[in-house]
Amino acid sequence: MSVRSLSPAAAYARQQAGALLIDVRAAHEQALGMAEGALGIVREDLLKDPAAHLPDHDAEILLLCQTGARSLACVQALQALGYRNLASVEGGTRAWEAGALPMRKPDIDADFGERYSRHLRLPEVGLDGQKKLEAARVLLVGAGGLGAPAAFYLAAAGIGHLRIADDDVVDRSNLQRQILHADARIGMPKVESAAIALSALNPRTRIEPVRERVAAGNVELLLEGVDVVLDGGDNFPVRYLLNDACVHLGKPLVHGAVHRFEGQVSVFDAGRRRGQAPCYRCLFPEPPPAEAAPNCAEAGVLGVLPGVIGLLQAAEAIKLVLGIGESLAGRLLQFDALAMRFREFRVEPDPQCPVCAPDRAFTGYPDYMALCAGAD
Repeated sequence: MSVRSLSPAAAYARQQAGALLIDVRAAHEQALGMAEGALGIVREDLLKDPAAHLPDHDAEILLLCQTGARSLACVQALQALGYRNLASVEGGTRAWEAGALPMRKPDIDADFGERYSRHLRLPEVGLDGQKKLEAARVLLVGAGGLGAPAAFYLAAAGIGHLRIADDDVVDRSNLQRQILHADARIGMPKVESAAIALSALNPRTRIEPVRERVAAGNVELLLEGVDVVLDGGDNFPVRYLLNDACVHLGKPLVHGAVHRFEGQVSVFDAGRRRGQAPCYRCLFPEPPPAEAAPNCAEAGVLGVLPGVIGLLQAAEAIKLVLGIGESLAGRLLQFDALAMRFREFRVEPDPQCPVCAPDRAFTGYPDYMALCAGAD
């Protein structure tokens, strides 16, 4: 049986004469704009129970998708079910819009639609998800090796507010891996350098530079109002302090660490899921002494390694904001750059954890600097 096709202009004329125009695209596609007056019925729903939507087999029905392929197939399926007056719109919504025919558009500006177009086409993100990203507030601790790639992709993804805490300045030795910074900005505070680079990439993201070292006296203020915390630091006192604060305040913590040629990443979400998800101290109960944990300046690090781990951290943060996929909560992902191998380990919540055990009350922040230094 032949399938009737109409140009967008001809379909519009038939619609004005009383034909029913149906957009059969997925809901996230419809949310980005539909032909004016079209009825949105997802193709799968329409074909699952056509009679519920189209009780009259003789009514004139025009089907529209993005480029014309899905609507054509849908016409064929409905013809086989006895519908006699169907047509597919050639070129779909794309051709309809190109022909300057009336469209019903969402209330977003042109920059938003163009900048995030690839996200908007993902059913798991779409317009609602992108608006979630734009409303999100993320704390990034450290604008160095891990924070640099993570910050670039968080800003590029459309995180609306990115608070970056770091008290260091850009050094020439940083440039081998800290891609936020540039030779011309050596000596500049890292948070200021980061704000320059990120604002140039995406002026829609508000960058809040905080030139401070994370400590017990300011950690809760830094976490105030944020949805996700990303640890891009390079020392254990900050790592343990962030963990304790995130558990106490109910914030998910995206952990990352690198050493020479190896890195690891995980999500610690015990603050929101006590007894179900572990915290950092379930994995490492006590901070190590300073001599057992050399930093990158002492041990060295392959320049691309923090890029790999930082990107994974950014991916986890974006998933947490959107509420999609399976996070790394309860899993530790290790990466060996020399072997080019990932390994995954389960991490269970410790019922005796000094921080996140279900019956454990918050008793304040220990002096992790002294603990790591081996002080009494």
